[in-house]
Amino acid sequence: MTAQNPQEFIFFDDNFKLFNSMLRDIENAKRYIFLEMYKFPNDTIGERFRDALTRKAKEGVKVRLLLDSWASTATLPFFTELIKNHGEVRYFKKIKYSFDSFTKHHRRNHRKLLLIDDKISYIGSANLTAYSLSWREGILRINGDLTLILKKTFYNSRRIFNKLIYNKKTHARTYTHGDYKIVCDVPSLKKQRIKKKFETLIKEAKKEIVIETPYFLPGFYLRKCLIDASNRGVSVKIITPLNSDVSVVDILRSQYFGHFYKSNVKFLFYKPYNLHAKIMVIDNETFALGSANFDYRSFRYMHEIMLIGKNPQVIELLKNHIDKTIESCEPFNYEKWKNRPVFHKILERLLVPFRHLL
Repeated sequence: MTAQNPQEFIFFDDNFKLFNSMLRDIENAKRYIFLEMYKFPNDTIGERFRDALTRKAKEGVKVRLLLDSWASTATLPFFTELIKNHGEVRYFKKIKYSFDSFTKHHRRNHRKLLLIDDKISYIGSANLTAYSLSWREGILRINGDLTLILKKTFYNSRRIFNKLIYNKKTHARTYTHGDYKIVCDVPSLKKQRIKKKFETLIKEAKKEIVIETPYFLPGFYLRKCLIDASNRGVSVKIITPLNSDVSVVDILRSQYFGHFYKSNVKFLFYKPYNLHAKIMVIDNETFALGSANFDYRSFRYMHEIMLIGKNPQVIELLKNHIDKTIESCEPFNYEKWKNRPVFHKILERLLVPFRHLL
């Protein structure tokens, strides 16, 4: 970060406040509004955002939407008025059924970005849905020129929205801007830039690692990195929901708990409702925040984006969020886990071959 281009940050973990802030910024837009979103449904929240975007399009503001066609249920007729007023709606990798549909369609755009006027950007975990209003999220509002870098990533996604073949080196890349890195990933069985960046951060940790993720299914090497960190004296805390919105992941993840427990990796389970934030904080110095879950599927098959940096203001915002999250958590109970039902243990093993797809 340079003195000439400071960034200002606001952190949101409450969707009511987040959506109201987004809508205010949309109403104040003068030049453009770019929205890249995994889930945009035809519900009350979808209607509020569609109507706000349509009003801005009528005022002459450039409105561009890139929605994932698998996860977004709002179809083109839902946006008729917006499109009539020169708004653009593109669906990332439209669903076309064929003999290899699952292979092709499993690679989704999981990114969540809102960009306004080269000034304001939102990056993080939240979809624009009514059913997730009560979820605990992790979204950063940025006022500053980081928005210009995020704008480049949006254009890259927009260019390949309907392509099966594209240059992965162009679209899976890391942008450096002062003290920040924006890591963009595309589906790959080998490269997996975000996973490798996580591995590096964990290996470099000296005092503490805190991870918030809704779905915890890391591969062998990431698990080893976490255990190695704990064995060298680093405090490792994994915060995940007691009950997420994907119950099969909750079942499958439990097979790892005993091994982590013996290596003094701490698990905390958020109780009130779903914890959907995707956050990592290392040594109270480095943060990572964005769309990627801590699981096989995000690292292998999804178009993801993470913001990584060392800004003290952001660290303080995230620490406050994490401390508040922990107040509503319960610790892992080893005896209870060890005595879980036999059926549960069998189901864990049966799900293992599908761990990359959950």
